[in-house]
Amino acid sequence: MHPKTKFIFIASMDVAPEKEALFNEVYETEHVPLLLKVPGVLAVTRSTTAPLEMVMGGEKKTIVAEGEPRYSALYELESAEVLLSPAWATAIDSGRWPGEVRPYTRNRRHVLKKVIGPRGS
Repeated sequence: MHPKTKFIFIASMDVAPEKEALFNEVYETEHVPLLLKVPGVLAVTRSTTAPLEMVMGGEKKTIVAEGEPRYSALYELESAEVLLSPAWATAIDSGRWPGEVRPYTRNRRHVLKKVIGPRGS
């Protein structure tokens, strides 16, 4: 985690199967690069759900997170105000994202987390 990260904004969603390749291409080549130019955005990490097996209480468990969106992006921010900035507003509505991708997303979740604990080395 970037040492200046004070907040983590998590944007999660599913996408229509027929638009999945476009979704990933636009996210990687346009959306993330545009948002990384916004002052106060320190890093972006994309992820997708994976099968979860873990030991809990001495037993191996398979945990199914029903209803969770498949894709997530974690944005490390210097402040929560970044999300209200004109630069952020411009970036999220630029490129092919608003017209060619966003209409095909669903099960969207947006969460803001304040960093409170120590950071790893």
